Amino acid sequence: MEKLIITVGITGSRITRQQTPYIPITPEEIARSGIEAWKAGASVLHIHVRDPQTGFGAQDYSIFKEVTDRIRGETDAILCLTTSGIPGKNLEFQERLVPLSLNPELVSFDAGSINMRENVFLNPPEFLEMLAKETLAKGIKPELEVFEVGMVQTCIRFMEKGLLRPPLHFQFVLGVLGGMPATAKSLLHLSEMIPGGSTWSVIGIGLGQLPMAVMAMAMGGHVRVGMEDNIYYSKGILTQSNAELVGRIVRMAKEFGREIATPSDARKILNLP
Repeated sequence: MEKLIITVGITGSRITRQQTPYIPITPEEIARSGIEAWKAGASVLHIHVRDPQTGFGAQDYSIFKEVTDRIRGETDAILCLTTSGIPGKNLEFQERLVPLSLNPELVSFDAGSINMRENVFLNPPEFLEMLAKETLAKGIKPELEVFEVGMVQTCIRFMEKGLLRPPLHFQFVLGVLGGMPATAKSLLHLSEMIPGGSTWSVIGIGLGQLPMAVMAMAMGGHVRVGMEDNIYYSKGILTQSNAELVGRIVRMAKEFGREIATPSDARKILNLP
């Protein structure tokens, strides 16, 4: 099997300090957590930023720049910046595209809308088309976030229209309320639907994080862990850092016999420009 790419979702925009005191909030904390995760073996850092005053998600250029500058100054990690917006806020499309101006190698491309608890995570076709055209113009690869089967079909349709350039890279998001469950059947079904030559990784939310990671390792896929998706190391025990979650996957992969991809390896596997 090819080397294992480990992505880490550093902070997201939903987890609060009331849920865990370890969640990174300030730009310095987010950057430091990403650097620690890179040292532990992550090659891709998936980045949201927070308003340091409120702790809530932000889509602020200056905060993104501070975080990315800090990380770029100390690592060769691949940066995947979010275009997801902020839960509960109907941002203008252009606000969601702000991170593209920092020229990351990857950006998230949430391939459809989904009901998530009290909010609708809205990704209408006109936004996705705008995002796809911007990534093509800037030479940025979209990481195709898929929560359910129809989103794979959306990506294929965009590829056929020339708005997504193969080989595609999918990130299956399993275990979100309103999406597909974090089960072996879900993962197998999605992995068999994607176009030939595509790469894929999986996110397991909460309790699904470790089982999905283990299955992906065995199936030849790649893995995302991190406090954006799961704040526990084991039942009732909060993880204290993203590096801790990455380190566990590194140890398990070595026992399994899969080498860990460096950022340089990951760039080749993902066909990054």
